[in-house]
Amino acid sequence: MQAVILAAGKSTRTYPLTLTKPKPMLKAANKPLLEHNLDAIKDFVSEVIVVVGYKKEMIEAHFGNKYKSMKIRYVEQKEQLGTAHAISLIEPYIKGRFLLMMGDDLYSMQDIKSCIKHDYSILAAKSKNPQDFGVVVEKNGIMEDLIEKPQAFVSDLISTALYVLGRKIFGSIREIEKSSRGEFELPDAVKLLSKKEKIHCVKSRKWIPIGYPWDLLNADRLLRKGKNSIGRNSKITGKVRNSSIGSNCVIKGSVKNSIIMDNSIVEEQSSVENSIIGENAYFEGKIIAEDNAYSYVKGKKVPAGRLGAIIGDNTRVMNSTLLPGSKIWPNKTLISQKVEQDIL
Repeated sequence: MQAVILAAGKSTRTYPLTLTKPKPMLKAANKPLLEHNLDAIKDFVSEVIVVVGYKKEMIEAHFGNKYKSMKIRYVEQKEQLGTAHAISLIEPYIKGRFLLMMGDDLYSMQDIKSCIKHDYSILAAKSKNPQDFGVVVEKNGIMEDLIEKPQAFVSDLISTALYVLGRKIFGSIREIEKSSRGEFELPDAVKLLSKKEKIHCVKSRKWIPIGYPWDLLNADRLLRKGKNSIGRNSKITGKVRNSSIGSNCVIKGSVKNSIIMDNSIVEEQSSVENSIIGENAYFEGKIIAEDNAYSYVKGKKVPAGRLGAIIGDNTRVMNSTLLPGSKIWPNKTLISQKVEQDIL
């Protein structure tokens, strides 16, 4: 079977982490998100087509043209014209039925196996806030409608953007028009296809969406199952609890419920909690976490649960205190500061 993974987007909502790398290359439990998904499909997929775009060279360099027993082919989406446009680019390489998934959310092997039992299927998950997503309306296990962010309640099932499709989807893509966002949207094509083919609705048992930087902390926690994940050649003389520490790190201070990425240093007497520190970073100070924290994304105040701070790659923070929800963009140097908002 073939699989198609969409990994071309810029992912501005996950800034500052995705200013320096594509979102599928962000690590949870010391492994890129895309690699977790490849592991979930390796037993029943022979070829993977990865649609790349933003910082594509990082993905190609990491995975090459083969992952375990699977051949990998890369197709570039040069313009970000939507998910349906991305799918249209792979038409010459598709032989028949194929699995389609996003490269930056995490899917389970069990859910995928349930989906590929059908000729056509969509993986759906229950949500407390369905109005924020594409909502799936189903009857007797068959998708009847797919509505983007409905204002009135129609269902608590949302699309996880994982599908099993066939070559007929390309005909549906050719029939749709650009959305109000100026993009060709895959849900529009799937909805059109559902008028001609039965699309089975499979309810997910384990889907981990990554919409904001702090969602990476949740994914990391679920994957580690309460254990620390420590990368190669890292030296820890401080205290690490329920966290992921990347490779070649030096941890002299305290790290709790956090992700420290490769080649970073947390100095003595420093405290990091419920936070993410990017690659090649130096941190000396204190990060304060609190429940029901908020952070600003594109000027909008977004609830983030329990959160400390998000620090981008190649930063140097010395003798500073970071308050809950603050974010620091890459390549910044902070000395003796109290950070209450984003440092861009």
